Amino acid sequence: MVDMKANPFYLSDDDCKWVEDTIAGMTLDEKIGQLFFNMGSSREEEYLKMTVEKYHIGGIRYNPATADEVYEQNRILQENSKIPLIIACNTENGGDGACVDGTTIGSQTKIGATKDPKYAYQLGYLSNKEAAAIGCNLSFAPVSDILYNWENPVIGLRTYGNDVDRVVEMTKAYLDGAHANPGFCCAAKHFPGDGLDFRDQHVANSVNDYSCEEWDATFGKVYEGLIANGLEAVMAGHIMQPAYTRHFNPEIADDDIMPATLSPELIQGLLREKLGFNGMVLTDASHMVGLTCRMKRSDVLPAAIAAGVDMFLFFNEMDEDFASMKQGYLDGRITEERLSDALHRILALKAHMGLHKKTAQMPPREQVHEIVGCKEHQEMQKEISEKSITLVKYKDADVLPLTPERYQRIMIVYVKGLEAPGLGAVFAKNKVSPAEKLKEKLSAKGFDVFLYESPIAKMMKEMEAGGKPDLNVYFAGKTAVQDFVGNQDLIITLVDIAGGFQPVARPAFGMTKGGGEIPWYVHELPVIVIGTKQPFVLADIPQARTYINTYDVLDSTFDALVEKLMTGADAFTGSDPVDAYCGIWDTRL
Repeated sequence: MVDMKANPFYLSDDDCKWVEDTIAGMTLDEKIGQLFFNMGSSREEEYLKMTVEKYHIGGIRYNPATADEVYEQNRILQENSKIPLIIACNTENGGDGACVDGTTIGSQTKIGATKDPKYAYQLGYLSNKEAAAIGCNLSFAPVSDILYNWENPVIGLRTYGNDVDRVVEMTKAYLDGAHANPGFCCAAKHFPGDGLDFRDQHVANSVNDYSCEEWDATFGKVYEGLIANGLEAVMAGHIMQPAYTRHFNPEIADDDIMPATLSPELIQGLLREKLGFNGMVLTDASHMVGLTCRMKRSDVLPAAIAAGVDMFLFFNEMDEDFASMKQGYLDGRITEERLSDALHRILALKAHMGLHKKTAQMPPREQVHEIVGCKEHQEMQKEISEKSITLVKYKDADVLPLTPERYQRIMIVYVKGLEAPGLGAVFAKNKVSPAEKLKEKLSAKGFDVFLYESPIAKMMKEMEAGGKPDLNVYFAGKTAVQDFVGNQDLIITLVDIAGGFQPVARPAFGMTKGGGEIPWYVHELPVIVIGTKQPFVLADIPQARTYINTYDVLDSTFDALVEKLMTGADAFTGSDPVDAYCGIWDTRL
């Protein structure tokens, strides 16, 4: 059973009495409801009241909204819930993970590039100060994964790097920063650790295939540090860890090895017994195929709780999932002891947050806009941008600095990734592209800047205007190299590919020959390749002789980038936190 007076809860006798009295006074439906983290599909008052009155949910994560909208949602929920709620946010990168008008502080990889844990602390502190101001009390962060495989499609910019000691130091610093906000807690993810597989558990199986000894020295070291530092919750990923599963269950068949969310060997054996974690465990989102492909959904719900998980993210269909969870208790798959243990951990966390004290549930409304998006937080964003931009590769040591006298005419070649189906393209419409943004900033410094237009783009534009382009002109003809080179003094190849949650993380050049998208001309004139998000562009452009990672496309980042380009190589202070060379020998040529 949970020790509510020990790390991470540290409850008083009165706090423990509240937990025990609350559980004793709950109906079975109320107990089952506490196991669920709802993903709020509406902010209408009627819907919000229904979720707490009919389903008795224990916590909520919600869709993006403004600070005012989230605050009002949280107020309605807390005022109408019999038992106060855990309200979670994804403040991995900043307060923008709590509300859309929150401050982006910087991705974890960007923070890792500063080499300074004080910025990880500031990320944890400032992000969750904004989250707390609108009534949130738990962050699904820090991301505690280690990126060993550059082709991993999930972690991207969400890691502090591939150096274990740096990840240990910075995840602990984030946790310290979050804890500087009274009552605010963290759920580290994704146990037992992502960053090895090239597959995405959103759409397929995912495996951490380290041996027990390798795991102890890497991912285990990260979780040991966080647990010792008072980590309150762990998010179990839909990730299998065969070595430790077999360690705790030597007779297990391969077909029975489960992701952590369904694995008593990993939750009870590795996390609880070996690592000594006394806090709360929750699943990652339950619609991910790494979970749903393992068994029927009606079995997944009780199986997760039976394996040692305390809270389940999220409902699919509310009546159906609630009934499946309840049935799992009624038929004994969830034992009375396991249900009691889960409830004690959930309510102990709420008491640790101070949620059982009515005055602690919602902060004053008037402070919301004093905190969210404030100038102090914007200044920290600028400071991190200035410290993090990394000159990864610099083979031609005379390219920098850029001045209008040396390179009056600059062409920007804008390279994006393949367009994946989904809402991302919808949300991205009508925004100024990073290429246009960089053009404006360089033009303001006196450069003559223009954007490259590919032959295909020209052909499509002509066709949209009703013309009938001569395909031979676009595909058969070749521009003389002398003419191509003579049109500009320097080329910037700006590669803008998402750095996390992407099904496709490679550049889409459009043409394989005859155009200017691919920098075939690196020996013809100066070329600077810039990765704006995904930091592994060298895998696809190994011929780049000057390569920079900016980690994002914020205005503050591009301001700092332009200043550094015009100052020279020594102005770049960022340190590559991953392996931007991708472990491929020719990327260093």
